[in-house]
Amino acid sequence: MMKTTESRFSKCMYFSSGALARKMEKLAIESWKKIGLSPSHAYLLLMVLEDPGMQPGALADELQLSPSTITRLIEKLEEKKLVIRTTEGKLTNVYPTPRAKELLPQMKQCLADFNERFGSVLGKEESTRLIQNINRITDKL
Repeated sequence: MMKTTESRFSKCMYFSSGALARKMEKLAIESWKKIGLSPSHAYLLLMVLEDPGMQPGALADELQLSPSTITRLIEKLEEKKLVIRTTEGKLTNVYPTPRAKELLPQMKQCLADFNERFGSVLGKEESTRLIQNINRITDKL
């Protein structure tokens, strides 16, 4: 397979960031497969476990996903009996179920495995620097 640096589009931010995103997605999917969740479902569930009662809008904001995507993710987690939604007036809150709480140690292990996988390729320092740079650039855009 051709290296990204050898591509005719290697100087294009869109191409390069997309190539990186696809490779990171593949690593993340492999890491989270052990518990049967996609990375997006897993990160949403981790947030709800850390902050029970979060509202969908706050989840969308922090995960940087559209409200409709958050709704679909929550519905899937409800089907798996991992979250429940409650409505209080106009507010909807999302809570983890006992089953989700039981999954937490395995979820933390999946997250550690993911970080270890890309960290072992890039090295801890470069991984940390890359994450910081990506976040800084994303915030600027």
